[in-house]
Amino acid sequence: MSIPPAVARALAHARLSAEDRALIDALPIADAGYGYDPFGLHRDFVGLSLAITRPLYDRYFRVRSVGAEHVPRMGPVIVAANHSGTLPTDAMMLWTDLLLKVRRPPRPVEDHFVQTLPLIGSFFARGGAVGGSRGNTRALLAAGELLMIFPEGVPGIGKPYSERYKLQTWRVGHAELAIRHSAPVVPVALVGPEEQMPQLARLEGLGRRLGLPYLPVPATPLPLPVRYRLHYGPPIPMHRLYRPEQADDPEIVREASQRVHDAVEALLAVGLRERKGRLFT
Repeated sequence: MSIPPAVARALAHARLSAEDRALIDALPIADAGYGYDPFGLHRDFVGLSLAITRPLYDRYFRVRSVGAEHVPRMGPVIVAANHSGTLPTDAMMLWTDLLLKVRRPPRPVEDHFVQTLPLIGSFFARGGAVGGSRGNTRALLAAGELLMIFPEGVPGIGKPYSERYKLQTWRVGHAELAIRHSAPVVPVALVGPEEQMPQLARLEGLGRRLGLPYLPVPATPLPLPVRYRLHYGPPIPMHRLYRPEQADDPEIVREASQRVHDAVEALLAVGLRERKGRLFT
């Protein structure tokens, strides 16, 4: 990352309120040297990230969230959410909501290709994102961190508009991690991102040449200012339902993953029902 931490801090402080600056300064971050944690997170870049996302959160997507109190304030926890919207602004808004409401640095788990993107990959890492390897995720949970996981992955964010609010193949890695590390899983449903940028087509060949799964062809040049609604559900107590050694049993892991899938699906139904078809209000 070409921006020095001191510059990132100055830029963040110029944009953030005194309350948000105090929040950033109080975040529990393990300093492994020169302000960086073992995975590259730096407090000053968390602040700069918040300075970038806060206007989108407050004024563009006008995020409303319900149930953030379900997310534990300490200890290992996985927040598992649906994924959509063509561009990952859903992850950005969930990250912002967790940071503001739970007052912990969320650690988004990203697909491997994100880390290879020029500038973006390193900037995301400085703000807390990590590659989705077993080693990374296990180490973070062992350290008591808060992980953000989207079990649908790329198929979720890249699905066609006709498939909106239909969960795609639900990967099971989050359940294996939760069982192995006795971490609760908090299900979250995001309503709104599905309509922000309908996808007309996917250019897979060109995308692969650029190091991406595909290149989207959206109906709009920028995301529409739809209102985001976030619905958190009660934590699923994996530590009470399963023993850590059951993380090696594929059937148990699939069962645990289905619990999370069904909880997110139910929260989506609640969010859509409460929205009553309103996209922008």
